[in-house]
Amino acid sequence: MPNGQPEDPIPHLLREIRERMATKDDIARIDMSVADLRSDLHSLGANVASDIHELDAKIDATRKDLSEQIVGLRRAIIDYHSSVIGHGNIIADLEARFRRVEQSLGLEITNSNELPYASSRECQHTKYRAA
Repeated sequence: MPNGQPEDPIPHLLREIRERMATKDDIARIDMSVADLRSDLHSLGANVASDIHELDAKIDATRKDLSEQIVGLRRAIIDYHSSVIGHGNIIADLEARFRRVEQSLGLEITNSNELPYASSRECQHTKYRAA
């Protein structure tokens, strides 16, 4: 300044602020970037939702398959158990019938805990004695 007075700092600060400020073009570019990011985010959300839906369908199919396999396994176990119990009943009936035959023939087993068909390879006639 020609008067020798110091220059006013306010206009100087305002010029610095104006240089640092974003222009309308800068703001428009930022708005476009934000819009692109929002679009990408919505697209990504839709893709994730689609993937989750597919995974749910696969999990449901796997669960159904495992459920069917478990049902089949249960049936096999029940059939096996029924078969074993059925054979057990048949053997028990056979044992009772065999004891009746022994009684009617007047034969006794020398060792009452041992059945003739469940023993070692001895001859059956050596195990009996006449009553």
